[in-house]
Amino acid sequence: MAKKYYAVRNGLTVGIYLNWVDCQKNIQGVSGAEYKGFDDILKAEAYLLGGQKEEFQDAGEGGATAYVDGSYNAATGEYSCGVVLFYRGSTQYFSRKFSDPNRAAMRNVAGEIEGSMCAMNYCLEHQIASLTIFYDYEGIEKWCTGAWKANKEGTIAYRDFYQRAIRQLDVRFVKVKGHSGDKYNDLADKLAKQAVGIGPEGAKE
Repeated sequence: MAKKYYAVRNGLTVGIYLNWVDCQKNIQGVSGAEYKGFDDILKAEAYLLGGQKEEFQDAGEGGATAYVDGSYNAATGEYSCGVVLFYRGSTQYFSRKFSDPNRAAMRNVAGEIEGSMCAMNYCLEHQIASLTIFYDYEGIEKWCTGAWKANKEGTIAYRDFYQRAIRQLDVRFVKVKGHSGDKYNDLADKLAKQAVGIGPEGAKE
């Protein structure tokens, strides 16, 4: 009998389980529980990270994968980005804050945009061929693709940056559900919050 892996993406404890009994314990009673069974652990891991296996691997041999998020501190008017980027077995972490008053009006969305541009910039600077960006705010993809019209200074600059970047970089987008237990999306969110001093005892967004 083929070995089975159960990936729980939204449950009591997010993770991969080797039997149905353990999986069931972590989804029973959970509203909106997300889980799936696989016969390949790589497929289970890809599902857990928020994308399908083919999407996760499509970055290719020379590609990178990044999780991006943004935050905003209403007390200081600063916004920030958090990025977790994987490339050839190494992991890069970015946690940066910004204070442009025009873009701060977009609050955490301004940080989301900065995170996406940060990931693209890293790839351009290191001559990486392709990048898959995992995001939880749909504008990150839709302003780039034209599905949403860019009509603010920040979104116009983002769209234009993307159009320049794709002359040298193959960029793909994968939507994940925010605050759903996705390990790396949550980590990107934490990095963004740290950059503007938001934490368990800190200021609130």
